[in-house]
Amino acid sequence: MTGPNLEFLEAGGDVEQAYRLLLRLGGADHDALARHLGLSPDAAAARGSRVVGLGLATAQDGVLRPVPPGKAVERLVERRLARSRDALEAEVARCGIVDSLHDERAAGLAEASRVGRDGPPVQRLESLDDIQAALDEMTFFTRTENLTAQPRGVLSPHHISHSRPLDMRVLRRGVAMRSLLGRDALGDPGTMAYLWELADKGCEVRIARQPVERMIVCDRAVALTSLDPEDGSKGALLTREPGLVATLVKLYEQMWEAADPLPAPSGATQSPGARPEGVERQVLDALRTADKDEAGARDLGISVRTYRKHVASLMQRLDATNRFQVALLARERGWI
Repeated sequence: MTGPNLEFLEAGGDVEQAYRLLLRLGGADHDALARHLGLSPDAAAARGSRVVGLGLATAQDGVLRPVPPGKAVERLVERRLARSRDALEAEVARCGIVDSLHDERAAGLAEASRVGRDGPPVQRLESLDDIQAALDEMTFFTRTENLTAQPRGVLSPHHISHSRPLDMRVLRRGVAMRSLLGRDALGDPGTMAYLWELADKGCEVRIARQPVERMIVCDRAVALTSLDPEDGSKGALLTREPGLVATLVKLYEQMWEAADPLPAPSGATQSPGARPEGVERQVLDALRTADKDEAGARDLGISVRTYRKHVASLMQRLDATNRFQVALLARERGWI
């Protein structure tokens, strides 16, 4: 293809050809794609699924509609940035640079103790900037588990906009994420929409029946709690002291067990024979085009663990004995 193309965003070649065709036509079904691109029906369906999987088009009732060019390029840029970020984070974890830097700080605290200065195991954070920096560091380096509890429940639009990239980054890495919120969340549409979004990406969410303590615990190794349980604006305590962190984890587990599961969106409960929607529909399409779970998860911007959870759900609903039967049975039911 001559002139500017999408190769540098890893979406050139056949995918770009199909997307440009959709832009010219304004939309097309798989038969139209096959006719214009000179493909078999199965090949056209696979091409269309790749275009949808990359976020360049939407699919409804068998018709593909192109996403506006500006939005399409934005999604490709975000996808490539996410992959680069994941690679850098993996290298950070592999080389042990964070542990090395923490060793430097520990050595400094030990030296401070020897000369008579304080070196407390719990750090007091009073400014918003310091608290935010601590949160960013905690979530950036989380590798296994992220636990959060929000007593108030209602999340402001500013809080959501700041938290979304951090939460999605954690979920893409396959980190087990749990979020516990106060009951006021149930009455706030913005908060509930974000909680359903998190749940769709693999986060476990519960709504507390009783008051809960504000906290964030990462990898059961570091925790952040409020200085004043009644007023989060007064600062926070950051601790890596194993005994204190273990106590906070135990408290979190008790609060979690006493909470209720996140209610499903109105009308969202699906019967086993219902047509899949949302991420599950995208996973179904990805099963036809991606040869490995890792590739399918990467294309959809979700973790491999979450991807496999949706695959297992589809297999159960279709009574398929393996994932290769899923696409065949889904086509027989008219799902694809």
